[in-house]
Amino acid sequence: MKKALIIVDVQNDFCEGGTLAVSGAHEIIPYINSLMEDDTYSQIILTQDYHPPHHKSFASHHNKKVGESIILNGIPQFMWPDHCVQGTWGAEFHPQLHYPKASHIIQKGTNPEIDSYSAFQDNHQLTKTGLTDFLRSHDIELVEVAGLALDYCVRATCLDAAQEGFITCLHFQGTRAVNIKPENEKNTLYELIQQKVSILA
Repeated sequence: MKKALIIVDVQNDFCEGGTLAVSGAHEIIPYINSLMEDDTYSQIILTQDYHPPHHKSFASHHNKKVGESIILNGIPQFMWPDHCVQGTWGAEFHPQLHYPKASHIIQKGTNPEIDSYSAFQDNHQLTKTGLTDFLRSHDIELVEVAGLALDYCVRATCLDAAQEGFITCLHFQGTRAVNIKPENEKNTLYELIQQKVSILA
């Protein structure tokens, strides 16, 4: 069975010193690097949050406070700090991430009108990234996921992978949660298990 590793958004802005730093994010990088040394993966895919300036998920665009919510194009949108802006240091992959074996990079969140958590599609489920076709064209059946952040982009990527029919596993040691609410991590794990995503301890 051919398998792929999807590494989600291990970028400077999501790590210590970034505008949307996830607590403990740097701790997962050695584990993810060790995964990428595993020669059993047929494909290694990296995702990169890559927003244009003034993306409409940014609180600054609406004169809102980070943490507030608005309705954006018909669906709720959490207001984030400016992050992973195209061409900035914050959008770059963390310098400790070693990815010479990566075979494919997917940039997401490039449409200023729509946020995009999943590696597979935007939050409106309107625009696909092409990842499903890429995986199927390489006969991938099993997808393993790690990266940032568990309760947002990793969650969405795992759910979409399972929905697309791939056997899906989450590397728990290779992710951290934002935990805007303390229970977010726990609730995310329960949801993933309910949707037949396996959790690898």
